[in-house]
Formats: sequence, C-alpha cells, structure tokens
Amino acid sequence: MANVFDVLQERGLIAQTTHEEEIRELLGKEKVTFYIGFDPTADSLHVGHFLQMVVMRHMQMHGHRPIALVGGGTGHIGDPSGRTDMRQMMTKEIIDHNCECFKKQLSSVIDFSDGQAIMVNNADWLLDLNYVEFLRDIGSCFSVNKMLTAECFKQRLEKGLSFLEFNYMLMQSYDFLMLSRKYDCKIELGGDDQWSNILGGLELCRKKDQKQVYGMTFTLLTNSEGKKMGKTQSGAVWLDPNKTSPYDFYQYWRNVQDDDVIKCLKLLTFIPMDEIKKMEKWEGAELNEAKRILAYEVTKLVHGEEEANKAKATAESLFAGSADEANMPSSEMDLAGKTILDILVESGLCPSKSEARRLVTGGGVSVENEKITDPMWQPTADEFVIKKGKKTYHKIKKA
Repeated sequence: MANVFDVLQERGLIAQTTHEEEIRELLGKEKVTFYIGFDPTADSLHVGHFLQMVVMRHMQMHGHRPIALVGGGTGHIGDPSGRTDMRQMMTKEIIDHNCECFKKQLSSVIDFSDGQAIMVNNADWLLDLNYVEFLRDIGSCFSVNKMLTAECFKQRLEKGLSFLEFNYMLMQSYDFLMLSRKYDCKIELGGDDQWSNILGGLELCRKKDQKQVYGMTFTLLTNSEGKKMGKTQSGAVWLDPNKTSPYDFYQYWRNVQDDDVIKCLKLLTFIPMDEIKKMEKWEGAELNEAKRILAYEVTKLVHGEEEANKAKATAESLFAGSADEANMPSSEMDLAGKTILDILVESGLCPSKSEARRLVTGGGVSVENEKITDPMWQPTADEFVIKKGKKTYHKIKKA
C-alpha cells in the first residue's frame, strides 16, 4: 500500500510539516495515532472542516487511527486564528449541543467502530483545571515574546487581543500533551492557520515529557483568487442538511469556477489521481461534466448516496426545464403583506433587502417562469417557485 504521506502530497493537501522525512518514515512503517481539533463555534461543521475530515479518512484508509477532538473546553475561549474580532461567548449548554452535532457529522466520513477512531472532548481535562497550578506547570513553558511573533496574534494586536484569547495557544498545546499521554498520539494535524498552535504543542510535549511528536498542516480551501471557499450570498455552506439542503450543497460544487474544479476533485474526493489527471485535459462541456462529478462525489460523502442521487436528479431536471419540485429546496412562511424582497431575504436566497432589490430590478428573479422586476411585487398564490439567476430554484409555501 502507498504511503499516505505521498497520497496527501500528490493531491496537494499538505501545506507545512515540522519534520517531513521523519513524518513520512513514521507513517510508512507503523500505525500512528493522530488528532485534529474541532471547536464547537456553531451547531454544524462547514466545508472548511470537511477538508479536514477528508484528510482523516485518507489517514484511516491507510491504517492510522484518528482522534477527533471536539473543543468542549477551548470552545469557552475561542481561537483568535484568522479572526479580526473576538468570538461571541457561548453558554455551556450551547457548546455541549454543538459538540453532539459534530459527532454525527464526523461519523458520516470517519469510521468510529471497533476503536478504529476515537472521539474525545477536551472539556474532560480543561474545565476542572486549577488555574494557579496550570500557570505554574504549563504557562512557565511559554515565552510571551515568542508567542507574540505568531501570525494569529500579530494580526490582532492592533485591533485588540483579549487576555482570554491569548491563553488559547496554551490550551491547545495542553490538548496535545494530554492526547500524547493518554493515547500515544504522535501527530497533530490542522489547517495552515493552526501552524503556531501546533508548534506550541510540540514544544510543550518536548519540555514536559521529553517526547518527540510531530505537526502537519494542510491546504486551506481557497479558490483561484485566493479567497476562502464555502461562502455564498446567504452565508456559509454547512454540512447540516437543515442549514444547507443537499440540493443547495450539490449546486455549490456544481457551480465552482472552471479554474477550481480540478483542485477540488483532488482535495475533496477519493477519485483516483489517474482519473483526475485525465480530467485536467478536459475543456468546455467536458469541464461541466467534471463539475457534475465533483458535486455528486462530495454530496455523497456528506449526505449519502440517496440524497446525492436526489440532488443530481433535481439539478438535471431543472436544467432541462422540467422542474422536479419534490426535492427542490423550499421554505414555509407567512406570506401576508410580504413583497418579493421580503421573500428573497426570508428564504435565504439573498442576504439583505438591498441585494434583493438589485437582483430584482436587474431582471435576475422569476416566479413561475415570469420575470419579476417590481420590488413591491406580492404573491397571490399559496405556493410557487422562485428562480434566481439561471440555476437557483426555491419553492415557497404559505405557512
């Protein structure tokens, strides 16, 4: 069997490693326990997390054991990495609920049966820590001067970084130390924005236990313009079908830019590289077929084969002009007194009324195949289909 390091590297998933040759050798000769952390900042994971889940599955398929760490403890603080402001504080009840939601979503991609993967919660060791003992034992291992050179802190110093968030690196590093001791975890993986935190964990394991552990980050999911993928006009692309329907999820990948489709096939699917390399030569209509393959494969991984087939059938019927309304995304709402602008915003088709107005006056909205250009238009039917642009359909029902 191929070394998983080579597989990840060929697909463009690896961004940085702490000890490239040693990590490759380790992954090639023994079964390695590794971990990735997921902080419960919402009640669903999104497509950025999905890339991390794909990496875990690659590792698991090659015989290594994943630990999915949910941040029931660190979620009380919030990671400053990649943030321009401080996160909203969440209650323990919300954090616990979000952690439970994550477990279900992670299980769709990772096999947790028979100990092949482990799910743990850092609340188990973080929430009952004695603060003074933690500062003496762990805080003494960190240099503030060195921490301030970390990118995640430098970006925030000008706008304001709370002492609460400044502790986050210590807590994530402590996670690695605990997982190393409890499960012989040898590698921490994470998005490239986690590099500084991962290095902190390596140093802590070396100082406290004289143990060599490793870190590896993977590529952030960005488009050809360098912008993070997974955002739409109506918000994030979630893995929860109640927040982003399987059809909308399918359509997101069906509509990626031409320049991004091959990269996404490499990063987010398990299609053999030989097949993807053939697709690199495709153009025009063939490239559209590559997008359909991408959309189907990613939707199947997240929502299952049945939902992927439904989304594909709905998309194809709508494209052919024979709308399959059975599996179309829909919203129920009180229509009394509602204008087309209200409906577009409430259904999530537009993020704001100003955006909805621009879309309507620009001729980008149809209701039951009739173009609507009056922002004050109000429906008379109790059920109808809105078409936004060329490809987005949404059924509206009177509540």
